[in-house]
Amino acid sequence: MTNAARCFTALGDPTRREIFERLARRPMSVGKLASRLTVTRPAVSQHLKVLRGAGLVTERQEGTRHVYRVDPRGVKLMQAYLDRFWNQALAAFAVAANKEADT
Repeated sequence: MTNAARCFTALGDPTRREIFERLARRPMSVGKLASRLTVTRPAVSQHLKVLRGAGLVTERQEGTRHVYRVDPRGVKLMQAYLDRFWNQALAAFAVAANKEADT
């Protein structure tokens, strides 16, 4: 599985996606994340482990807390993957538009 595929697979779970979206707004500790979700703190930790393994979040210890934040490198991998398709779609559109203009 490619790194981009791991990222997309990790975000396939709605709870992980919600955690990721919250972390995209600002870094948070496990406790703060858990207090705002309907899953337990251990479940949040497991979801963060998957997101970390996919390269989507990083963890840093601040005192006794572990603070998580989005890892821009993982986001960049997904963007690069999607950009390939976007560029192909734009190129196909340009070809079709040129053919239409020639007729």
